[in-house]
Amino acid sequence: MSPPRTTIGVIGGSGISGIFEGAATKSHKVATPWGAPSGPIEEGLVGGVRTLFLPRHGPGHTIPPHRVNYRANVDALRSLGAEAIVTVSSVGSLKEELAPGMFVLPDQFVDLTKQRPTTFYDGGRVYHVSLADPFCPDLSRTAAATGRELGNPFVEGATYVCVEGPRFSSRAESKFFRSFADIIGMTLVPEVSLARERALCYLCLAMVTDYDVWAERPVETKEIIKTMHKNANRMHRLLDALLPRLATSPTCRCARALDDAGV
Repeated sequence: MSPPRTTIGVIGGSGISGIFEGAATKSHKVATPWGAPSGPIEEGLVGGVRTLFLPRHGPGHTIPPHRVNYRANVDALRSLGAEAIVTVSSVGSLKEELAPGMFVLPDQFVDLTKQRPTTFYDGGRVYHVSLADPFCPDLSRTAAATGRELGNPFVEGATYVCVEGPRFSSRAESKFFRSFADIIGMTLVPEVSLARERALCYLCLAMVTDYDVWAERPVETKEIIKTMHKNANRMHRLLDALLPRLATSPTCRCARALDDAGV
């Protein structure tokens, strides 16, 4: 049996600026071969579990999604000992039944980004990691169970289409996306594939903030921010319960992602 996970990394997206709520923490400034991460990484305890928190868009939300240094973020968390990464992302809904305020656990994604570095392996040895099942099954099961227990269940089995941003969709694009996806966002890729290349468990907790423009109403940033604030307290409560439950012995194969991927 594998040893229990001891360190969980959390990447906070829009609306989640911290998770330690005044508890004692220490800060790490990390350098990586790919440059600096989005900001200092805060270390503290959540339910007795060593937790590393990184704001994806930097302190004060100054980094747009297409300029996030995803490679540095993932590598920095791993260098500090993270064995799993839990991310929080705000998304738009492509389905009538996925209303603003709902939480979603995607299990698949479609990548429509255009100009982001998507791999750690740009030269030297080549690895082709499998993303047939992109998200860690251990983490997904635990998150789903935790949501149900808290009375805040996740919608499971959704497909996330990741676009470049920072602009929102045209009406034609939004209607096209509806044909193959359930939610839309700008930050899942390449986080999810980079985590797999670093053999880390990875989970995306998606918060629906709005209906995308297919719903015949243009997306307004002020409405998204209003919904994010409403979601934030619920997400903090969920993370407080979830993170300690992830410090268990993994039964997934995430840590062996590179075993048969090298050329």
